[in-house]
Amino acid sequence: MPSYTVTVSTGSQWFAGTDDYIYITLVGTERCSERTLLDKPLYNDFERGAVDSYDVRVDENLGEIVLVKIEKKRYWVQDDWHCKYVTVKTPSGDYLEFPCFRWLVDDKEVVLRDARAHLPQDDKTSLVKQHRQKELERRRKTFRWKEWQPGIPMSIDANRHKDLPRDIQFDTEKGVDFVLNYSKAIENLCVNQFMHMFQSSWSDFADFEKIFVRIKNTISEYVMKHWKEDFMFGYQFLNGCNPIVIKKCTKLPEKFPVTDEMVKVSLEREMTLEEEIEAGNIYIADYEVLEGITANCTDPCTLQYIAAPMCLLYKNAQKKIMPIAIQLGQTPGEDNPIFLPTDAKYDWLLAKIWVRSADFQYHQNITHLLRTHLITEVFAIAMYRQLPAVHPVYKLLMPHIRFTIAINTKAREQLICECGIFDKANATGGGGHVQLIQKGVKSLTFRSLCFPDIIKARGMDNKEELPTYFYRDDGYRVWEATKSFVSDVVHIYYTSDETLQEDEEIQAFIKDVCSFGMQDFDHCEFPKSLKTREDLSEYLTAIVFTASAQHAAVNFGQYDWYSWIPNAPSTMRRPPPNKKGIADVNWIIHSLPDRGRSSWHLGAVWALSQYQECELYLGSYPDEHFIEKPVKKAMERFRKQLAEISLSIKTRNEGKKLPYYNMSPDKIPNSVAV
Repeated sequence: MPSYTVTVSTGSQWFAGTDDYIYITLVGTERCSERTLLDKPLYNDFERGAVDSYDVRVDENLGEIVLVKIEKKRYWVQDDWHCKYVTVKTPSGDYLEFPCFRWLVDDKEVVLRDARAHLPQDDKTSLVKQHRQKELERRRKTFRWKEWQPGIPMSIDANRHKDLPRDIQFDTEKGVDFVLNYSKAIENLCVNQFMHMFQSSWSDFADFEKIFVRIKNTISEYVMKHWKEDFMFGYQFLNGCNPIVIKKCTKLPEKFPVTDEMVKVSLEREMTLEEEIEAGNIYIADYEVLEGITANCTDPCTLQYIAAPMCLLYKNAQKKIMPIAIQLGQTPGEDNPIFLPTDAKYDWLLAKIWVRSADFQYHQNITHLLRTHLITEVFAIAMYRQLPAVHPVYKLLMPHIRFTIAINTKAREQLICECGIFDKANATGGGGHVQLIQKGVKSLTFRSLCFPDIIKARGMDNKEELPTYFYRDDGYRVWEATKSFVSDVVHIYYTSDETLQEDEEIQAFIKDVCSFGMQDFDHCEFPKSLKTREDLSEYLTAIVFTASAQHAAVNFGQYDWYSWIPNAPSTMRRPPPNKKGIADVNWIIHSLPDRGRSSWHLGAVWALSQYQECELYLGSYPDEHFIEKPVKKAMERFRKQLAEISLSIKTRNEGKKLPYYNMSPDKIPNSVAV
């Protein structure tokens, strides 16, 4: 009697094991095996991390095994089970692999294809075609689009983390409970002692040290010591948390009437302002998108304010970026003065603080939330809806959308919801964040997700002009390494452009992103189909890069740059000054966040800057979705390139007072998961 040896691997995460009954059916090209209970007497099967083997006996040869059906039946109480993979050893000695990496919940069953990647046109038999179709039909019922807010990319149809499909939930929900994590952070950082004085102001800048964390952190300590200095202010436009706003100024906007007389003392090359602009030495940061955003009014006892400033920046002879003019509103006039480095020191300092506060709002809502979290969720939902597990692009993207839908759902549940944590400390809380994201979507095009394009569009692509723009330099290298790897995988499975054009599933994925995820917004310019392998490689690179490198660059430096609160106020309690000569220390202190909001802010940036336990970094793919040797070799080349980039960044950072490591591959998680 022929016998097949079936080996089943249980996941190693918490609660992955089960005491339920597990059945298996082998589906071959000739016939199916009997439904077989996998059980060893006197043996506790399917424990967490276990690998169990069983014999499945059949009366006749089944032919080529094409599917494996696994069923779980309840033994006593609900006992979910995470299956990593199944291998089958045939009577002839061949080994077949069937990846799973899924949870079986209640009396659930899954049907697995073998581990080889297949395009839809590769499938010839009705059996595998039907399996492919049924898998997508089930997924589309499970992964439904929902509009969280009008004018914003679509999200998953689930109100709470626990409502999500088990496969995309966090392994332990407690690890991503924002309320719990922020409360722990506030307690661990010894700032809870100030919460009872929530609305009281500090008395001096030095008072902020009372909640400054007693944890060794080179950058945050350096920021605390130098935050008032112009070079530190300018440096953050290049390598801070929000290095995507600064752009080269080719013509001074009429709404920002800076004159040569105003700034000539700041210009070092004996050139006029116009000549400096023509020479490429003038840059600008414009926060026009913040104009008209409603400030947080959830606390009627504390007024909060938002400004939409403009800042003119100058590349001096040492090629440092220095601020030379700041206007705190978009409409010029007597009540909207242009602040200059030659003004009284507190006037100038207050103007810079307002720019930093605006930059904080822009960063949190547009750069971070919209352009990494929400857009990656769009790609993730479309992937689940349109690509079966056997598709090579599904296998490629899976590690890079891990936990993204979960973290976003948790954020909508606790963080950015009405009366959520975001409302406690941020000027754009209470609904302003939604308005800001809606406005930010207007500039969210597909090309803006392509790193080289957006750098060039801002006129920031010349390394010789700005040699210390490390975000750009490191980003270029990670982008190119990622694109090389993605292109390798694409060309392994798509032997021609025609093969891509004939792939109905990948074309449906591309269309779903544009027509449903992005709601066919007129301005979004996302493609609805792809014609060439080069186009597909770039498209997938944008997804992987956004979910990994771009998110890392704008997320994990938050404690570095935002823990010293005067450097990045989450809210302002006095309106922006409408004239010069009124600012002093007391005015500024009463403009900055009060004690309670400072405490919440510090807890938030600490919690958001922490890596997950068992973090998987770029290029690390322990779940083997691919088994083909050419892909394995491509992965190895990718890891080698990333290791070389990490080493060069480490070497560059040695001895620097302001090391930049947010784009170092060894610090880039695969996915948006925090």
